[in-house]
Amino acid sequence: MIFIIIFDLPKEAPVNFLTDPLEGRSTLRPGDILVFGWVGGKHACVDLTGVSPLVGLGSSAFTVGQAALKAASGKVIKHEKTCLDNQHVFIPFAFDTSGFLALEAVDLLSRVQRVMHSNVITIVIKGTRRTQGA
Repeated sequence: MIFIIIFDLPKEAPVNFLTDPLEGRSTLRPGDILVFGWVGGKHACVDLTGVSPLVGLGSSAFTVGQAALKAASGKVIKHEKTCLDNQHVFIPFAFDTSGFLALEAVDLLSRVQRVMHSNVITIVIKGTRRTQGA
């Protein structure tokens, strides 16, 4: 069973394994959202990153999604190894303000949609139809 818990946090979600013993507090926080039991019992640290599609626009031709893909790549380089070393999955949820979503973001949304759909049941009571969460 997958449990999805979404927190609306003003900062990034604290992850205890990232605590620096010298400082006694977490100095690296790879997740804006922590999803429990995402894959094979492993939790997922989801980093939300929104960028302008014009970021990094230089003399080269404009490519749709280039800024979001570059942001996702940078987040993977920065956080993935630490999460994997501590039995967590890292998911960069990168998007740009024109609506482009990186592949990992699309995959995450598709999976959440499937989980939500599988937890909704339709009840028929005496000719009336009602949808209710499971």
